[in-house]
Amino acid sequence: MKAAELSTVQRWAILGGTAMLLSLAMGMRQSFGLFQPSLLNEVGLSAADFSLAMAVQNIVWGVTQPVVGALADRHGSRPVMVAGVLIYAVGLVVTMLATSALWFIIGSGLCVGLALSCTAGSLAMSVTARTVSPARRSAAMGAVSAAGSLGLVIASPLAQTLISNAGWQVALIGFLGFAAVMLPCALGAGRSDAIEIDRADDTDEPVGAVVQAALSHSGFVVMSVAFFVCGLQLVFLTTHLPNYIAICGLDPALSASALALIGLFNVIGSYLFGWLGGIYPKQLLLGGIYIVRSLAIAAYFYFPATPTSTLVFAAAMGALWLGVVPLVNGLVANLFGLRFMTTLAGIAFFSHQVGSFVGAWGGGLVYDMLGSYDVAWRAGVIIGLIAGVAQMLMNVQPPKRRTVAVALPSAT
Repeated sequence: MKAAELSTVQRWAILGGTAMLLSLAMGMRQSFGLFQPSLLNEVGLSAADFSLAMAVQNIVWGVTQPVVGALADRHGSRPVMVAGVLIYAVGLVVTMLATSALWFIIGSGLCVGLALSCTAGSLAMSVTARTVSPARRSAAMGAVSAAGSLGLVIASPLAQTLISNAGWQVALIGFLGFAAVMLPCALGAGRSDAIEIDRADDTDEPVGAVVQAALSHSGFVVMSVAFFVCGLQLVFLTTHLPNYIAICGLDPALSASALALIGLFNVIGSYLFGWLGGIYPKQLLLGGIYIVRSLAIAAYFYFPATPTSTLVFAAAMGALWLGVVPLVNGLVANLFGLRFMTTLAGIAFFSHQVGSFVGAWGGGLVYDMLGSYDVAWRAGVIIGLIAGVAQMLMNVQPPKRRTVAVALPSAT
């Protein structure tokens, strides 16, 4: 079956399942920072322990994403997504029962990181790209990313309410309910496996040759390195913003409100940049996001934090949050087609997650050593500005590649 042959109901079922799966997976993951104060006080973890677990989560996600992407390209998205949901549930249970830093790292770091490779990011964008026409691809990926942002709007207020009223373990039980909802979503999104890839987006080159071509392409390398900075900035904020707000003496409930506001404005930003990516050069939009985001971080941390400045900052960051996802995946599709899109996007995402590792763990180490986050946010701003300029100047010329041969009818 080709994408053009899908009925409206079939297309919406696939895209809706994909968006919901992405939404819940990312919503829970981005709310983990809300658990930090309780875990520090009740379990005895240090800020560095918590940061290490989040760093492990991100680096496991990054290391396994290319492998998971290759499995999905070869065997289909459905079995990979279903396995990811089950692993996510196991990780939440292990985290809930954790009594030491080691078990917390295994649950929240190792298990959740692997689960995210199977349920979020690259796989969601690949499913979306297969389900719609090339003309609508960028806007569709933006729309799925936007819908996927709603999970944070739901997950963070729920988590904060349950943590405040019933304890952090009960909040994780609430997250297990989300995991149960993710299972039918994975089955629905997996219907995209039956869709044939258009000839223009296919290649007869083996995956190894395509990967080698990507790693030799200057534009792909620049985009991947800039994606490192993106991961560093975002995970630094999701991991350490709640603790920073507490240090500033503000109401802890403000953390949940800020995260929810990030998720809400992310809906607008993701769709907007996905739509704009179908009109304007994606590399310029990406670079602009990195630069404006860096300036927003500098402005917020330079001045004393207040409830108003925190919410304004959250809204600004939300508008610039996951808008990068449809742009990066769109650039990968433009450069190399859809056949190995999940694999190649996974390689770029590995760089993003190395940055996430540095942002999560490095932020905690800086705070433990110096007693403030000043050095961490300043470093993030400087490299963010550099990455933004480099991204704007990336090479967007597709490499030469062989396409699938078309069988011609024999003369009779």
